[in-house]
Amino acid sequence: MKKKVFLGIDTSNYMTSICFIDENRKILYEAKKLLQVKLGKRGLQQSEAVFQHIKNLPELFKANTITKDYRLSAIAVSRSPRPVEGSYMPVFQVGVTVAESISATFSIPIYYTTHQEGHIAAGIYSSDESPEQSHFLAVHLSGGTSEILSVKVMKNGNGYEIEQIGGTLDLHAGQFIDRIGVLLGYPFPAGKNIEQLAATLTDDFERIPTTVKNFSFHFSGAETEAKRRLEKGVPANQIARAIEHHIAISIGKALKNAIEAAFPKEILMVGGVAQNQYIRKQLVKMLEKPTIGAKLFFANPTYSGDNAFGVANIALNHYLKST
Repeated sequence: MKKKVFLGIDTSNYMTSICFIDENRKILYEAKKLLQVKLGKRGLQQSEAVFQHIKNLPELFKANTITKDYRLSAIAVSRSPRPVEGSYMPVFQVGVTVAESISATFSIPIYYTTHQEGHIAAGIYSSDESPEQSHFLAVHLSGGTSEILSVKVMKNGNGYEIEQIGGTLDLHAGQFIDRIGVLLGYPFPAGKNIEQLAATLTDDFERIPTTVKNFSFHFSGAETEAKRRLEKGVPANQIARAIEHHIAISIGKALKNAIEAAFPKEILMVGGVAQNQYIRKQLVKMLEKPTIGAKLFFANPTYSGDNAFGVANIALNHYLKST
């Protein structure tokens, strides 16, 4: 008898992703492809991204051979960015169409989730440790989202109750990084390039002041300041490190305020920007000291960025609760 396998599909603004896992959450096959953006551009129109997903998905599935030995038992797919009313982007419809076609053809259960829930699940199941409590904070940092979330694991285990309590009031962290990165001549998205550039810095750097109120923060003023420094000829690696530091300190201050307001001290960090090692270290330094007492959990760097691993785990969770 063939063993069971579970499929996750995610078609975001940045990545086409599929992932197959077994009942033990072991990855049997995964594939993803970054959407291509022309040099100098800061993103894609939805129509362009949709077209690339349509081309990418068949290619990602072609290399898969595990279904010869395993029986596909459930599918989960991201159908919107976030689990809130009105959250919608056309890119996710590509994944939904493919998932529904497979489900209808082979009579396989399909479960709908969101890109954000996929990130949270990827963080929980890829981290060396995960939150012990059913109620924790999550910080979703990416090119399209910079939010502080109150997350409660549903009692039936089939998802999360998510409430945004704070986050950016203008630019997202990833937008801030990408805009400066593109000005420096890097391709979009520029996160890895900015991190590598900042790592070359051996001297000190001038901090960019933060603007934090309660659990929210601004990045637009910092973007203006980074551009001003670029025009003045400040070394690029100093600007890159100042950007990283500004993001870390802004988020750290907002999280400190949330903890002081009696929100949970367990904090899960997810999203592409949460891959940045400097930002991770600064947050741990700020928040895990005894006077604050937070405990931070980070998704495995491979699964901080856009991926379908978390979505596949959501498929498995739903399947286990339905049988």
